[in-house]
Amino acid sequence: MAGTAAKAYARIAAAWRLRNEEAAGLIDVSPRTWARMKAGNWSGRLSKDQLLRISGVTGLYKALHLYFSNPLADEWVGLANEGQSFGGQTPKDVMIGSGLPAILQTRDYVDALRGGV
Repeated sequence: MAGTAAKAYARIAAAWRLRNEEAAGLIDVSPRTWARMKAGNWSGRLSKDQLLRISGVTGLYKALHLYFSNPLADEWVGLANEGQSFGGQTPKDVMIGSGLPAILQTRDYVDALRGGV
């Protein structure tokens, strides 16, 4: 399961144009581990928290593509947001800084935008 999750996350990180340190921070792995994951030659394990982070990011990615056009869906996480959850920061910075709760809150925020919550 970890290998499949890593491959899926690598595609999302590329679509969102995350820098290596951002991609690593979002799922709470070291930059070195992220480099191996990104290269596709990683066979390690992920903690439950890390798997939940990837799951939340995957759900957020899907929700963004259901709500926005493709270019905006991938750019949204890097745009400053004045919403209550973000306070002018980018969603990616909030999620990196606050971890799994912020990832899930961001996913809920987008679900609410599209009428799902």
